[in-house]
Amino acid sequence: MANSWRDWTEAETAEWLRVPIAGDDKYSRGVVGVVTGSARYPGAAVLGVEAAARSGAGMIRYLGDAAAARLVLQRRPEVVTVPGRVQSWLIGSGTDRADRSEAEDLAFGEWLDQGLPTVLDAGALDLVSRSTGPTVVTPHAGELVGMLSELGFDVERDAIERDPETWARRAADGAQVVVLLKGNVTHVVAPDSVGVRVQAGSPWLATAGSGDVLGGILGALLAAHSERIQAEPEHLTAVAAAAARLHGRAGDLASGGGPIVALDIAERIRAAFVDLAS
Repeated sequence: MANSWRDWTEAETAEWLRVPIAGDDKYSRGVVGVVTGSARYPGAAVLGVEAAARSGAGMIRYLGDAAAARLVLQRRPEVVTVPGRVQSWLIGSGTDRADRSEAEDLAFGEWLDQGLPTVLDAGALDLVSRSTGPTVVTPHAGELVGMLSELGFDVERDAIERDPETWARRAADGAQVVVLLKGNVTHVVAPDSVGVRVQAGSPWLATAGSGDVLGGILGALLAAHSERIQAEPEHLTAVAAAAARLHGRAGDLASGGGPIVALDIAERIRAAFVDLAS
């Protein structure tokens, strides 16, 4: 499988954009549990929740930082902030593992023991070995350095940027999870499988908070297909690739050739969803 990569298509993306049907309710559409943001980086919570809401989630439970929760509710008052049923988890965006309290560590353990489809990002990448469900990690090249170091690889960021296919695959095989390595071309690969390359969209997408938006999109798509992914984890790569393409299309629509910020991307997800699903 060393050189087994192919390009992801827009037609494939459409297969994973779930459109509600008569009889659906908020639970059948998917409930995302979100544990993102912190006192230092509260905006990550707002961006991820906004993106999940605009990507088709039926409900969002935000269980992260209390100060961030207030900002989330100001932006999205329909968000629920008490524990309950969820169908996927988005954990870690806007957090730092060094700041994690013992109580938070215990809570993460309980959530990761549920066996649900899970996105681990940023400050939660070290939890990969504790996740019992189908798991996607979403590092950029710098964060992948840390993951690979814990797997016994000594590699610098520039080496990953020169050869993302090799290093994404080594991380996937070593950690036994799906790796979504963010970049101008996003690389998504599961252990011992064919990887996919996703054209990530306009270079203007390289802006602060863009990855938080991607995490929210992916959390929503995992919730929408939670039962299928739990039964057939091999679909996880496809859902992650679809999320990356939806993120890219939203960025293209937001930019129109000019500068954008992360919230612009989130606000164009609906239009991108319609464009790609039709």
